Amino acid sequence: MTMPLAKSRETFPRRSLGSLHARIREARILMVGAGGIGCELLKNLVLTGFGERWQVDSHRECSGDMETWAEAFILQVAKDTAGKFNPAVKLEAHHANIKDANFNIAWFKSFHLVFNALDNLDARRHVNKMCLAADVPLIESGTTGFNGQVQVIRKGKTECYDCNMKESPKSFPICTIRSTPSQPIHCIVWAKSYLFTEIFGTSEDDASDLDHSEDSENVQELKNLREEAQALKRIRDSMGSEDFTRRVFEKVFDEDIERLRSMEDMWKSRRPPESLKFDKVLEESRNLDRSTIASDQSTWSLAENFVVFSHSLARLSKRLVDEQSKGSNGDGASVLAFDKDDEDALDFVASSANLRSIIFRIDLKSKFDVKQMAGNIIPAIATTNAMVAGLCVLQAFKVLRDRLTDARMIFLAKSHERAITTEQLHPPRPDCPVCSVAQSRLEVDTSRATLGDLVEDLLRLKLGYSDEFSVTSEAGTLYDPELEDNLPRKFVDLGITGDSFLTIIDEDDDNPRVNLVLSIVETSLPEVSKPIVVPESLVVARKPKPADNSAAAATAAAAAAPADHTGHSNGMTTRTTTGNGEPGINGVQALGKRTADEADLDDVDLQRKREKLAQARQSPSSAATASTEEKQVVLDDSDSGAIVLD
Repeated sequence: MTMPLAKSRETFPRRSLGSLHARIREARILMVGAGGIGCELLKNLVLTGFGERWQVDSHRECSGDMETWAEAFILQVAKDTAGKFNPAVKLEAHHANIKDANFNIAWFKSFHLVFNALDNLDARRHVNKMCLAADVPLIESGTTGFNGQVQVIRKGKTECYDCNMKESPKSFPICTIRSTPSQPIHCIVWAKSYLFTEIFGTSEDDASDLDHSEDSENVQELKNLREEAQALKRIRDSMGSEDFTRRVFEKVFDEDIERLRSMEDMWKSRRPPESLKFDKVLEESRNLDRSTIASDQSTWSLAENFVVFSHSLARLSKRLVDEQSKGSNGDGASVLAFDKDDEDALDFVASSANLRSIIFRIDLKSKFDVKQMAGNIIPAIATTNAMVAGLCVLQAFKVLRDRLTDARMIFLAKSHERAITTEQLHPPRPDCPVCSVAQSRLEVDTSRATLGDLVEDLLRLKLGYSDEFSVTSEAGTLYDPELEDNLPRKFVDLGITGDSFLTIIDEDDDNPRVNLVLSIVETSLPEVSKPIVVPESLVVARKPKPADNSAAAATAAAAAAPADHTGHSNGMTTRTTTGNGEPGINGVQALGKRTADEADLDDVDLQRKREKLAQARQSPSSAATASTEEKQVVLDDSDSGAIVLD
């Protein structure tokens, strides 16, 4: 007899999960991100029966209408498809930025569990901070090629996302990028962080890819480069005109190159660049077979790069002009930002980088390669995404059962020995600036409250802070002993509104407190009351005394010892261990497993240790009475190695 569909959907999960099944059905879940991991995770959670109400949130801010439409379409398709898997599950999709003001702490508090499926550090850190403030469990995940990671984060009980430093994007000296490129990445950074931003964005001074630390050694050259940038800005004013493409091309691929060639000392030990002539390249492109341009994995010729450059420049120019015309009073304040998923922007960067590579005789790259390098990404592997999504759900079971001690930090790696490795969750790091802090809500009548009310009434009088402390917001420092100008200013005038965060940093030399993070709750308070109220008992602990160097080294080594995996990029935690004193936690020297040779054990010694270990397993009491002359215990393992405990 065929079982009714509705009944069969519930029967097997209930048998497998037992009493947990009811918690899963009642759980209210937030999933942030709807990309590679997000779609797999959404499928798994829907099929498992999670949630009476679903929130699916795409984190990106989109720079163009086409991109906005594409991402909204993908999100809607994910929602509609997942709904067909399990019609009983309620889904609500938001195509917005997770940092928007309406996604506040109260909103995060409404969820039982949060899943992160994001691809950038900034959004990950924001969700981590919000989950800590709302005291909601977070399951963080990420992939880099064949590598993957799943981490359970619980306020006060485990490390948070920021407990371990993340790899920062690499920067390049500006004079290398602008004057003497020698690698494809130099040309790609030039196209993305200089040319694109100067024409469609703000200024190269704000680009994180460019390193100005050597500026003092290249004063004259930098002066020339700034003059070039100013000339390019003047050309930008002619955007939309018929000769705009010619003017840009001749400026960056002809005039600027000829100026570089004139600096003979620069080319004594290297071949000088060869400029490109607009009319000559235009003529070569007239009878071009453009079929190869459609392939993003083929390397374009000079003529093909010229065609892509011209067309993408025209499309981006039209978009920017349209955006400016829509702006307030047509003031031209709108800008375009590079996004690896914006086809127009990627075409422009890929073709510009390749044209510059031709000038400097550097290997050309396909559009596919440029996307990886410009976006600082590694191609996603569908299998890795699927495995990570499945592991996220398994860890969620443990969180919902309130069995955090059973949860694990999980790592995937392309290894012949073991694809998945795990380790126990680590406690919060005492020095973490995000989770090892005191946190509290602050009810504030922002129309009346001043910074002085916070500093004098709350921090000094009520909490007993000394003179040496500072108050910072996301905009920067608002108060310190040498900056008192803001004390009479109201919160609203300082841009402090509901769901803003203020951080109090105690700078006392002798016995400082841990950082205090205050989340602002905007409210109206009676005129007779103070404009700032702490709705809960607040005690700010003192920072632990620093241990001596030997103890600190031992602690770092002990923390590193369980790990046995590769650190990953794209926001993934870096905690590597080796057996040869190589970097452990973020460069800390770690202790690892030694081989029998490294432990100075010959075959006879190793066999004797194993026999003693076997005897100890059979008779624990005999092990207790063994000769005290043996100071080492050797633990056997299956790889003929040995772990020596002194």
